[in-house]
Amino acid sequence: MRKQIINGLMFLAILIFTSCKGGEDINPEPSIDGVKPPVGVSISPFKTINYLNEISGNKTVAGMHNREPNSDPTRWTEEVKTVTDKYPALWSGDFLFQADNINNRQIMIDQAVNQWKKGAIINIMWHACNPANSQPCGWDDGKGVMSSLSDEQFTQLITDGTAINTKWKQMMDEVCIYLQQLEDKGVEVLWRPLHEMNQGKFWWGGRPGANGTRKLYQLTHDYMTKTKGLSNLIWVWNIQDFGSLSSDVNTYNPGDNYFDVVSMDMYFSDGSGYTAAKYKTILDIAKGKPIAIGECEKYPTPQQLLEQPKWTFFMGWSELVFKEQSNTQAQIKALHNAVNVVTLDEMPGWNR
Repeated sequence: MRKQIINGLMFLAILIFTSCKGGEDINPEPSIDGVKPPVGVSISPFKTINYLNEISGNKTVAGMHNREPNSDPTRWTEEVKTVTDKYPALWSGDFLFQADNINNRQIMIDQAVNQWKKGAIINIMWHACNPANSQPCGWDDGKGVMSSLSDEQFTQLITDGTAINTKWKQMMDEVCIYLQQLEDKGVEVLWRPLHEMNQGKFWWGGRPGANGTRKLYQLTHDYMTKTKGLSNLIWVWNIQDFGSLSSDVNTYNPGDNYFDVVSMDMYFSDGSGYTAAKYKTILDIAKGKPIAIGECEKYPTPQQLLEQPKWTFFMGWSELVFKEQSNTQAQIKALHNAVNVVTLDEMPGWNR
């Protein structure tokens, strides 16, 4: 006990001495695993966030989403390895909506654990069925993921105690069981529900204003974090690159306390590519938080990432990136071998 007290006093003396030196340590924040955040950026309890802050402005993580089927949750990650001889450093899965994929959610979650152990960043999303209808469901716009809610139904959805609201909470309960498994195993999750909030094709999206899509996002956030008590979720607020982007970042903004990362899906919906204007818009609204390319069909080039260095990761959308009109194999190889792009073999590992 005496030795512990002495060590504690010595540590305190060092802290006091360091703080009094003045000017030599421009970042007063403590470090985690010996790594300090950029000036003005606080240490996060999430290793993932600290890593993204660490590389922001210098490197960008290569990522790949693995869409259906959940019975084969590394299908497209393996395709990247086949083309480039490197694994992407971000692995992404989806809870999905069809009967077979719902039944195989455990396989997807087990793979998330496996990827985390390998040192990968974990991203999970959820194409959820419409809670006003039934699940499982299809992709269709009749009663599936691309169906719609009337104004009255949406009001019921965000009103506590209604039938649709209760159904949505029951659906969240189902996925929270799996997210809790990940928390119990120490796995951090870039959690991206209700993605492309300004996208009207999904039942949850395209509703501007305080009682629109952002209200549903806030409800979902509060239920999962406060009611269910999940503390391993890194909330990713996601929109698409429409021509209305400059106003959408305000119209659909759930509030600074409701997201940890801002990501934009780049499908060139406005007819342009990785423009400086899009980059600046997302950078400004993030207010120092990490930003990312949430989905893409055509990859950014290494040069574009040098010109827009604050993108902390990009995530290719499964089969789309392998279409010749999107990216040639030579382009895919060049990107994953670029000095400013991080692949799995270059990740530091989560036990550092």
